[in-house]
Amino acid sequence: MKLRHEFNGVSKLRHYLQVVAFTLVVATIQCTFMPDKPYGPPVVYSVLIGTFTWAIIDLGRELIPSAAETGWPHGWQGIALVLVGIVVGYLAGTLLADALCVHYFHFYPPGALISGADQRTSILITAIAGLVGTFYFYAVNKSAYLESKMAEARMHASESRLKLLETQLEPHMLFNTLANLRVLIGTDPARAQHMLDRMIAYLRATLSASRSTQHPLALEFERLRDYLELMAVRMGPRMAYTLDLPDALRDVPVPPLLLQPLVENAIRHGLEPQVEGGHITVRASTQASSQGLLLVIEVQDTGAGLPVPGPGQSFGLAQVRERLATLHGAAGALELIAIEPNGTSATVTFPLKSSATP
Repeated sequence: MKLRHEFNGVSKLRHYLQVVAFTLVVATIQCTFMPDKPYGPPVVYSVLIGTFTWAIIDLGRELIPSAAETGWPHGWQGIALVLVGIVVGYLAGTLLADALCVHYFHFYPPGALISGADQRTSILITAIAGLVGTFYFYAVNKSAYLESKMAEARMHASESRLKLLETQLEPHMLFNTLANLRVLIGTDPARAQHMLDRMIAYLRATLSASRSTQHPLALEFERLRDYLELMAVRMGPRMAYTLDLPDALRDVPVPPLLLQPLVENAIRHGLEPQVEGGHITVRASTQASSQGLLLVIEVQDTGAGLPVPGPGQSFGLAQVRERLATLHGAAGALELIAIEPNGTSATVTFPLKSSATP
């Protein structure tokens, strides 16, 4: 709330400076057509009339309830505000300018009056300038309001897209896990029972944690640890893993289940085809770039090497890429490369938010 008031104050100051600049232009144009008169009086009248008019319209519109959403009163209230602002601004500004020009700046001798022609010209200039200035600020305010609504709509669309991608990913993850359990039931019922217990606990934690579009990287690593422990029940000593998450990156927000498909691919296409299995390493780090600091998360295995793309692998990698594109656009990337002499590395990269910068 305090930040909003500060921003509003800066906006009002910017509006007033624009009004002062506009009144000086009006005074300059007026003097151009009346070269025989001094420059001082038109400046005083123009600035004071403009100041009072601006204060009534720009400050007064926030007191009208219908302006709460768009920043401008609806219907007759907006028209009435402009008319009151111009009339009162002219009367108050002229009254103060008369006093200043006679008693302070000594532009006119005491008792001197401005001619009727000058008054009519001043009224006409005030009306035209007031309407032009009001239309300018109204157009700027309406443009800002429409841009904010468009940004809000884009944000909701992105959130909906992320939720859609997650609803596609959760069944995929569940079916893969059940397929692994089915294999173990036929070969080792006791281990299958142990794996089922772990799977129930894992799915309960994972599915309940995936109802938001973002969660801390520490929770993502915890879910990976649960999943890897679940797979370790089936693969036994054929699988080992390392999770490397620096403390400074624990609170970095990431989409839930972002790394799950990459770890699944590492097990299914890397470790399982090898009799001896292998090792999976998941590490997070940062990397400097021209756009700022990047978060780099690498899923590396010592398996059979870069696999031939298949339906399951294509789905998982496509999900990761789509979610990165939805959240970060071209700044989010997934790179899949082969490691010599064997193994595969999948690297996710996207901008690191300043609030989480180590």
